[in-house]
Amino acid sequence: MSKITASKISNMKQGSEKIPVITAYDYPMAKLADEAGIPIILVGDSLGMTVLGYESTIKVTMDDMVHHTRAVARGAKQSLIVADMPFMSYGVKASQTLQNAARLFQEGGAQSVKLEGGENIINDVENIVKAGMPVMGHIGLTPQSVHRFGGYRVQGRSRKEIDQLIKDALMLEEAGAYAIVMELIPAPLAKHITELLSIPTIGIGAGPHCDGQVQVVHDILGFFDGFIPKHTKQYLRLNDLIIESIKCYMDEVKAGLFPTMLESFDMDEQILSDSNNR
Repeated sequence: MSKITASKISNMKQGSEKIPVITAYDYPMAKLADEAGIPIILVGDSLGMTVLGYESTIKVTMDDMVHHTRAVARGAKQSLIVADMPFMSYGVKASQTLQNAARLFQEGGAQSVKLEGGENIINDVENIVKAGMPVMGHIGLTPQSVHRFGGYRVQGRSRKEIDQLIKDALMLEEAGAYAIVMELIPAPLAKHITELLSIPTIGIGAGPHCDGQVQVVHDILGFFDGFIPKHTKQYLRLNDLIIESIKCYMDEVKAGLFPTMLESFDMDEQILSDSNNR
């Protein structure tokens, strides 16, 4: 399979081909996702909660994103690698925004960046695209603005919110974004926006009518002990399997059952005997 590019992702909509997206934050998971054939790997700032133990994405830094994107880039050879621009890395001076985006490409090995927002960040999107860096948009619930929203709640239920989300999506397309993530948006609205746009929509809690779907890998693998979002589906209970395996290991060590000589290295004991006789 040839390397996936942003332009190939855009063309998938024209061919009515659904676009699956998964997050990854390190080399092993990126390698597995890539081998599975996933078209897009998102190095999300969700790593703040899933990997770093923060309560939100707000504390994730540019250095964090560069570090984890670099690890993912070493593991994924075919998938398109999209890196989130973290809180306060854009929406600042234009030169600083460009420098931050460039770091994710030059130091991290990303092939695209993702920015949260619509009308309020259009200038940033345009500038990054003009600099030759593909941009994925993100509207609806934007976790970096969770304090402004008053929590993780569905967006687009009032006439005002609906009109703004439609405007945001159209402006992002006009600004040069090649795809847009829509998070926690009612399915009928997500369907309407998807039909309005010529670029793909990637849903997360936005219903079945989007051109693609993105999920946090820890959620679908059951590798996170905590809240399970309504919009996810657990395909595995990895958390339970890992705990069970570690307990089994502990029991065998305590009982003297591990290691055995099968997990040990032998030697010519005559050499040891000769050494002891000196």
